[in-house]
Amino acid sequence: MAFRPTGETLMNLTQNRTRIIEVLIGILATQLIVFGLAIYMFNEPTRIVEAQGEILNVQLDDAMTLYAQNCSVCHGLAGEGIGATPALDSDALRTMDYNDLEKVIARGRFNTAMPAWSKEDGGPLSDYQISELVALIQSGDWIETQDRVVNLGLAPLIPFTTDPNPALLAEIGNLPDGATLQAAVQLFAANCVACHGADGLGTGIAPAVNDPLVREKTADELNRTVTLGSPGTLMAGWANVLTTEDINALVTLIQRWDEVPAGILPAPNVPIPVTEESLALGGQLFSQNCSRCHGPEGQGTQRAPALNVKSFLTDTSDLAIQQIVTQGVPGTAMPAWGDRMTESDIQAIVGFVRQWEPTAPEVATPTRGGGGGPPWLRNNTTTTQGTGQQSTTGQGQGQGQGQGQGQAAQTTTQPNWWEIIDWRILLLAIGALSIAFTLIFMGVESLKARARPAPTEDKSQE
Repeated sequence: MAFRPTGETLMNLTQNRTRIIEVLIGILATQLIVFGLAIYMFNEPTRIVEAQGEILNVQLDDAMTLYAQNCSVCHGLAGEGIGATPALDSDALRTMDYNDLEKVIARGRFNTAMPAWSKEDGGPLSDYQISELVALIQSGDWIETQDRVVNLGLAPLIPFTTDPNPALLAEIGNLPDGATLQAAVQLFAANCVACHGADGLGTGIAPAVNDPLVREKTADELNRTVTLGSPGTLMAGWANVLTTEDINALVTLIQRWDEVPAGILPAPNVPIPVTEESLALGGQLFSQNCSRCHGPEGQGTQRAPALNVKSFLTDTSDLAIQQIVTQGVPGTAMPAWGDRMTESDIQAIVGFVRQWEPTAPEVATPTRGGGGGPPWLRNNTTTTQGTGQQSTTGQGQGQGQGQGQGQAAQTTTQPNWWEIIDWRILLLAIGALSIAFTLIFMGVESLKARARPAPTEDKSQE
C-alpha cells in the first residue's frame, strides 16, 4: 500500500523547502557582503592615496598662483633664488619638517628679508594658503611653477652683474683722473649695476644715475645718498660695505658719466622665458599690432624692416628688442608701445619673435601690402599700351615706351560663373528644389489615387 502524503505533510514540506531556500539566500548574501567588504578593504589604501593625490593637485595648483603673486619676485621663476635670497627648489627644504616650514612662512625670519605672511602676524595669507605653499615646496613641480609665473606675466626682474668692456675701460684711463674713473666703473659693475642697470641707465627697480639731473646734484648730496641710503626706497646705505675712498670714486663717476663711453658696462644677454601660452599670446599680439608693418611672418614690408632675418635676431638681444618695442625708435615709423601694452605683453611679443631665430633666412624677402577691400571687389584689369610694348596691371591711361603715345585700352577679365556663385546660395537653391520636387511628386501621387475607380464587391459569391 503506497504512502500518500496528506495536505498537512505537503504544507510542511513546502515550508521546509522555502526555509532552506531562504537560508541559502541569506548565506549567499552574507558571503557577498563579506566578499564586498574584503574588496573594499583591499582597495581602501589605494583609494586613500588617490584621494590624497587629488587634494594635493588642487593645493599645488592654487599654490603655484600664490607663489607667482607673492614669492617669485624674491625666490625666482622656479624657486632658484635671486641674489642672497635662498632657493626653495632644494632637497634640504623638501625634507624639512612640515611644522618648521609652516612657521617660517607664517612668521617670517628675524633680521632677514623674509617677512611674516600669516594674517595673524599682519600678512595677507590664511593658514590654508600657507599650507598650500608648504605643499609646493615639498612636492611641487618647479618647471610647471615657472610656466605659471610666466603666463601670469609676473616674471621677476633678475639682478645681474657684468664685466666692464676692457677696451673702453682702458680708454677712460686716458681721461683726467682716469685711474679713479676706472676703479669706480669696476666698483659700479660689482655692486650697483644689478639695480641701476647697464651704463647706469636704470631698471624697473632703481632709477638711472647716468642722468643729467643726477649730475646736477652736489658731491655732498650724492655722497650722503650712497653712504646712508634713501629712506622709503630700495637704496640701502653702503657705509658698511664700501670705504670712503670707494664712495668718493663712485660719486666722481656719477658726476662725470657723460665723459665715459657708452657700452662700458654692457647688459647681459638674458633670454626672456617663454611658454606655449606666452608664445600664443605673443603671436596674437604680433598679428594684431605688428604684422601690418613688419609682415605676417616678420619678413618686413616697404614700411618697416624685417624681423624674421638672421642678422637682426643674431645681433639683437631680447632686452634690446624689448626696449625697442617699449620706447619705439625716434625719427622712424616705429611708435612706443610701452604706454599701450603691459610689460608681460611686450615680453610675449619678444618671445614670439625670438622663436623665429632657428629658421630665420639669411636674406629677407619683404612682402608687398595688398590692396584694400574684399577680394571680390578687386578685379584684375590688364592695360595695353598704345604704341608701346609694355603691359601693366591697373586702370586709367598708360604711356608707351615705344615711338609714340596712345590711349590705354582696358580689357577686364570677367570671372567665370562658378566663381561668382557662393556655395551657401547654391546649397539653398538645391534645398528649395528638393522640397519643390517632393511636393510635386506627392501632389501627383494624390491625384492618381483619386482617379482610380473604387473596388466593386463580387455578388456572385452570395
